[in-house]
Amino acid sequence: MKKKQLGSYPFVSVVLSITLALFVIGMFGLLVIYSQELGRVVRENVRIQVYLKSNLDDKQVTALEKQLVNAEFTLKQSPNPVTFVSRDEAAKQFIKDTGEDFKKFLGENPLRDAFLVSLDPAYHDKSKLAAIKTQLEKVPGVFQVYYVESLIESINRNVATIGLVLLGLAAVFLVVVVLLINNTLRLALFSQRFLIRSMQLVGATRGFIQWPFILRAMLHGALGGLIACGMLWAVVQVGHQKIQELQLIENQTRTLILLGSLLVMGIFVAVVSTWRAVYRYMRLSLDELY
Repeated sequence: MKKKQLGSYPFVSVVLSITLALFVIGMFGLLVIYSQELGRVVRENVRIQVYLKSNLDDKQVTALEKQLVNAEFTLKQSPNPVTFVSRDEAAKQFIKDTGEDFKKFLGENPLRDAFLVSLDPAYHDKSKLAAIKTQLEKVPGVFQVYYVESLIESINRNVATIGLVLLGLAAVFLVVVVLLINNTLRLALFSQRFLIRSMQLVGATRGFIQWPFILRAMLHGALGGLIACGMLWAVVQVGHQKIQELQLIENQTRTLILLGSLLVMGIFVAVVSTWRAVYRYMRLSLDELY
C-alpha cells in the first residue's frame, strides 16, 4: 500500500464536503421557494362572491363585469380575474357536490347569478375587505357581497408564519454550512502547515504563499458548487416528473438565482476560509505548528 505523502491535500474529501454542504442548503432553499410560491398561488386564488339582483339584462351584467374587471382590488395577473356563474350553473354544481336536488322540494331555484372576483393579495386585510364589501353593495345591480373572512385571515396568518419559520431555519442552515466548509478547509490545510513554513523560510512573500492556496480553494468551491447545482437541478426535474402539480408552483427564475448563489457562495466561503487558515498557519511559531 502506498504511503500518504507528507503535505498531501485531501482533494476528494474537500470537494465532497463542499458539495454536500451546498446541496443541503440548496434543498432547503428549494423548499423555501416552493413554499412561498404555494402561498402566493393560494393567496391569488382567494375570491369574493358578488351576487346579483334578479332580472338584470345582459347589458347590465356585461357593464357590471367590466366594472369589476377594472376595479383596483381585482387581481389583474389572473387569467380569469372575474368569472360569471349563472344561477343554473350554481344549482348544477350544488346538486353534483351534495347529491341532493333542492329544486324538487323547493319547486324553484333560489340561487342568484354571481361573479367570482379574484382578489389582489394586497387587499386581503380585514379592513380593506370590509371596505370592498361596502363599496360593491352600493353598486346598482349588486344584491350581496360574500367572502369567508375567517378563511382569508387563516391563509394570511399561516403563510406569514410558515415564511418566518422557513427564513429562520434557512439562516441557521446557512451558518452551519459556512462553519462546515470553513472547518473542512482548515483541517485540510493542517497537512500543509509545514509546506507553508518552508516557503516562509526561503523568503517567499505572504501573497506568494497564499495565492496558490486561494486559487485551489476557488477551484474546489466552484467544482463543489457545480456538482451541488447539478444534483439540485436533477432533483427538481425528477420531482416535476413524479409530482406534476409541482410545475404549477415552479419559479424557474428564482431557482436559477438560487443555483447561481450557491455557486458563488461555494467559491466565496472556500476562498475566505482558506485565506484565514493560511494566514493563521503563517503566524504560528514552529513549536505551535507541532
